[in-house]
Amino acid sequence: MDFTLTEEQRLIADTVRNFVEKELYPHEEEVERLDEVPLALADQIRKKAIAAGLYAANMPAELGGGGLDAVSLVLAERELGRASYALQMLVERPSNILQGCNEDQRERYLIPAIRGERHDCVAMTEPGSGSDIRSMSTTANRDGDDYVINGTKHFISHADVADFVILFAATGTEITKSGPAKKKITAFLVDKDSPGLTVTRGSGCVSNRGYHQCELSFTGCRVPARNLLGEEGRGFQLADCATQLEAAELLTLKAAAKCDNGTMTDADAAMAKLYASEMLGRMTDSAVQIFGGMGLMSQFPAERWWRDARVERIWDGTSEIQRHIIARSLLRPYGA
Repeated sequence: MDFTLTEEQRLIADTVRNFVEKELYPHEEEVERLDEVPLALADQIRKKAIAAGLYAANMPAELGGGGLDAVSLVLAERELGRASYALQMLVERPSNILQGCNEDQRERYLIPAIRGERHDCVAMTEPGSGSDIRSMSTTANRDGDDYVINGTKHFISHADVADFVILFAATGTEITKSGPAKKKITAFLVDKDSPGLTVTRGSGCVSNRGYHQCELSFTGCRVPARNLLGEEGRGFQLADCATQLEAAELLTLKAAAKCDNGTMTDADAAMAKLYASEMLGRMTDSAVQIFGGMGLMSQFPAERWWRDARVERIWDGTSEIQRHIIARSLLRPYGA
């Protein structure tokens, strides 16, 4: 694949590198010594990052973010990664899952996070549940207009400096066609000052001084139902969407690169078109579902994306034709 950088991408990398060297490097020894980033220093770095246009680089430009393409974002991350974590995370990239906020949540959480007015942390890991998220024991039970949350999360990065928590909790179980029932995982936006939520500093860590791991304890913590992020029981929906979008982009880029160097086959093009067009249909359908009835209202773009996506599986070769091309290329070496 051809990863020749554009002039704009080189400028982004240079800008971030200069910021790291000028604004972050000089404070590394102090942070290492204190195991803290002084509040005044943190505020100063955030303001300078915003002024330099580096803040929320991962968020869409129409929402006030940097709107960087994937390659530019990787370049920025690479340069930020040269500094200690406690300092480089102050050039914040709000959690991507916040893009799933509904209109009300955008005004209370997403937009303030992009502006640097609020800061998030993500709470998944538990003492008895790490990579196997489905085994989490933190529960959120519906009670009228609220969910009541009970349980414990640990190893939650920078929860001590966050204003709100993106919490994943079990909201019941679902029966599967085969195998045992699975827990339904739901995401919530929980304000840090919510009654019943206690945040404590976790054990000291040998790495990343000043960037702390915390324990979150939920004891009868009531969270308004309007703070449900996405759809109940679909806490992984957004994560799956992000993964499939990335896969479609890489598959398309691979085909384009092979086209440029003269090695692209019919199957390469067919795979990219088939996967990207069908993935688009699934993603736009999910977007409408996430927003519920509001997803079908014309004042929001989700319904337009959904409508416009349908033809992509038909024109320039239907999905059936693409599958035929792919199958033919696989069988041709065997004389079929």
